[in-house]
Amino acid sequence: MVKMATKLINCTKEEQRSVICFLWAEGVLGAKIHLRICAQYGDKVLSRRIVYDWIEMFENGCMSVTEAEHSGRPATATNTRNEERALELIHENRRITVQEVSGRLKVSVGSAYSLIHNSLKFCKVCARWVPKELTEERKRKCLDVCSQDLARYREEGDNFLQQIVTGDETWIHHYEPKSKRQSMQWKHPSSPVAKKFKMQLPAGKLMLTVFWESQGPILKTYQECGTTVTSATYCDMLQRELKPAICSKRRGKLSKEILLLHDNARPHTAARTLETLKQLKSEAMEHPTYSPDLALSDFHLFGLLKNTLRG
Repeated sequence: MVKMATKLINCTKEEQRSVICFLWAEGVLGAKIHLRICAQYGDKVLSRRIVYDWIEMFENGCMSVTEAEHSGRPATATNTRNEERALELIHENRRITVQEVSGRLKVSVGSAYSLIHNSLKFCKVCARWVPKELTEERKRKCLDVCSQDLARYREEGDNFLQQIVTGDETWIHHYEPKSKRQSMQWKHPSSPVAKKFKMQLPAGKLMLTVFWESQGPILKTYQECGTTVTSATYCDMLQRELKPAICSKRRGKLSKEILLLHDNARPHTAARTLETLKQLKSEAMEHPTYSPDLALSDFHLFGLLKNTLRG
């Protein structure tokens, strides 16, 4: 009676290496060694590549079947030295790319990205467009005006703020499509790709002129496209529309001096406009050239208004 071969299901890697060493010592080739251990050890057998690696070690004189101890955690590119070097590269060139940092530090692109974004907490942003690059003289002028207003507020307190009436103009189109952000919607992987066609704004639009203060709007007027705003039309608006609106909506406000805050457009700074403001017992607050940060309407009114009207 011939006894059938029994597979060695429970085995260790050291046992398999001992068998490899024994068969190699007998002169068995690596391919045949792998076939023989596959027949016995089944799914837990060592791979062909590992068998050849151990045979090479035995040929080089290493007869131990136990793996050498490793140093522990594998080396990583995210260390203090690389973080300091990456920080220096960014300070030298704010527009440096992740690929350039990877090449300079001799690490992978993924490691360079992790250093910049995760360790150093940097993110790349686009510069913001501004209307004009201010000269040193204009910057100094803007600083002087802001310092004067701040000093006046410290002396008069909230009474100074309550005297301010802000006036500004903006174009309002008859129809404006919703922005991409407003059109965002939830999408499932099986849903079709959402498309948004680019539309040209219609020619019809109105110029909105608003006068408002801390308690809310006082006057709003509209002018059709093609109407030119001159010092004459602006002064007429101040006398015939703004003054009655203040009398009816803000009783007693005209008894005090009104501080009119508007930009330095030509109709606002003309001699006729300044004379009209004197007649109305009002004072035009100084507005430095190219100072959009002092235009309250652009930050607190027109943006919200136009987003609400979209679509």
